[in-house]
Formats: sequence, structure tokens, C-alpha cells
Amino acid sequence: MAWIQTRPKKNGKKTFTVTIRLKGLPTQTATFDRLTDARNWSNSMESAFKEGRLSSSIEAKRHTLTEVIDRFLLDPSIKNKTKETYRPWLIWWKNEIGDLKLIDVTPSKISKHRDKLLKTPIEAKNSASEDKLRTPATCNRILAALSSVLSLASMEWQLIEENPCKKVRKLAEPRGRTRFLSDGERERLLKVCKESESKDLYLSVLISLNTGARKKEVWELNWNQVDLKNGVLTFNQTKNDEIRSVPLLGNVLDLLRDRNKVRRIDTSMVFPSKANPKNGILLERPWRTALKKAGIEDFRWHDLRHSAASYLAMSGVPMRSIAEILGHKTLQMVKRYSHLNQDHLREEVNRMTNKFKM
Repeated sequence: MAWIQTRPKKNGKKTFTVTIRLKGLPTQTATFDRLTDARNWSNSMESAFKEGRLSSSIEAKRHTLTEVIDRFLLDPSIKNKTKETYRPWLIWWKNEIGDLKLIDVTPSKISKHRDKLLKTPIEAKNSASEDKLRTPATCNRILAALSSVLSLASMEWQLIEENPCKKVRKLAEPRGRTRFLSDGERERLLKVCKESESKDLYLSVLISLNTGARKKEVWELNWNQVDLKNGVLTFNQTKNDEIRSVPLLGNVLDLLRDRNKVRRIDTSMVFPSKANPKNGILLERPWRTALKKAGIEDFRWHDLRHSAASYLAMSGVPMRSIAEILGHKTLQMVKRYSHLNQDHLREEVNRMTNKFKM
């Protein structure tokens, strides 16, 4: 219910104070110099209440960004994997604007700090290394973490009417990397890996090249994911949380069968850590050594995944099949490899030009 009080001023003019009392909400008041403005504000507030927008506006004045970030990190419905990924990024937002009330977390403030992210160097882990700037891709991920929190605050918790991150543009990112091993590089790398002091390096690299699996998926591979009889490898814990199975053929399958014959009985890991057999192995050091000995530059473990996709594309495997093997939900991620196989386009163009023959 709303009512307007008229009060005279010393100069003879009047002010109009609107008081709105609604059940379950704090009393709202505002003063205007014109009666028309007072009535318009009263009507807009009552409309907002009927549409459910007023309560969100009030809650946004009560709670800070830090409060909703903490609530997000404690929410049992959020996966622990997501929390651990977002935690350092959300702590950054807390340190920067965590004391702001939600109503003051505007698109302009968010975009200002997004730009700050891009320009502020990351402190090096040791004095021998140089400070580096964050990439646009990293800044977009940090912004996405905040957006996840504010989306929940809007849709489920109803603390704000709308997620302000929706009005903040993402930074332009460079095209996806498509570095893959040439035939000569692949031969040299596999030869060096086979001769490595690490007995796990060669097979783990082969698995990545044959299946397009990610580093963590290979290093933490469990025997219950390996079907040696049917030659199938199943990844249960993937980046997009979807189970995917990939065929195992040829040499890599034979090597896994040989390893299974002499596997350790105190662990189910295919590549157990020496420090703790129940954990997967870390191969960073032997991997870097192998790259150096093979004379391969500008190459990461993840590029083995790019190599697998590139070989599939050059072999004429359809993009949809490559996406299924790699575990991509859409074809957009594998379109970067489409230029490696133009045969299907050549066939389509040839079919079209044949229609023009007289």
C-alpha cells in the first residue's frame, strides 16, 4: 500500500513524500518536488512488486558480492571440480570488488576490472622468471567464473534481477591452436620416448596420439576404463563431464595387454605414481627431456590431442566423427581441422560443376 504526504517548504513550495509498505518487505520511501514524479515512482514500485522485481532490488542492497561468492563455494549442488577451478578466480573478484553491494556490481565496474585483469602482470613463481600478462582467453575464463555466481544469484537465489555479466562483452581470443606433429617429428619423438628412462612415457604418448585423450585423462587412466578384450578405452571423468569411449587398435592395444600381464596389484592405475601408487603419474620432466632430445619446439602435451585430430582429418574422417572421438559437444571446436581435408569439398564442387556441362 502506498500513500503520498504533502509537506510545505520555507520558500512556499511543496515536497511530496511517498511511503510504500508491502508485506514481508522493508518500508520504501522517496521524496519528490513534483506530485507527478511521486505518483510515477509509486506506480513503478508497485508494478515491480507485482512482477517480483522489487524483492530482488531490496536483496541486492543487502548483500555483498563476497557473500554470494562464499555461498557459491559452499553450495552442495555445485560440483567440487567446478569450485576448485573457479576458487582462485573468485578470490580475485572478492579482493577487487567483494565489498560492493550486489546492486553496485554493474556492467561498467565489471568491464573495468576485466580490463585491469588483462593489463596487470601475473607475478612469477620464482625470481628467475619474468612476470607475464594474462591472455584474453584467461580473462574470459575469470569473467565466466563471476558470471556463474551472479547467474545463480539471479535465477535461483533471486538476490538480483539480472546477471550484469551478460552485458559485458568477452575479449577477442586468437584462433584455436592447431600445432601437430609432422611425420618426421612424430618418428623422432616416439623413438626418444621409447628410449626414455621413464617406462611410462612411450605408452602414454601413444595413447594420446591414438585416442586424442587429454593429459589428465591419460596420466590418471584406471584399468577399469580399459577393455582389453574388445579394444575399447572409456573415459569417465572428462572435461565436459560426459563419458566417451574410443576404440583401441594395433600397437597401443598390444602394449596395454603386455602391461596388464605385469601390472601392480596394489593399485588400479595404469600409470601409478612412484610416490603414491594410488595416484596417477606425473610425466612433465621426462616429457620435456624427450622434446628437447627430439629437437621439437613449441609443442605441448595437449598438442598430441591436436595431432590425433589432424591425422583423423587428413585421413578423411568426417568432422562429426572426430568430434565424437575427442568428446566435443559441437562441431565448432573441430572446424579448425577442416582445412586439412578438402576432399569432401572437392567432391561437392565437382558434383555441382558437372551440372553445367552441355
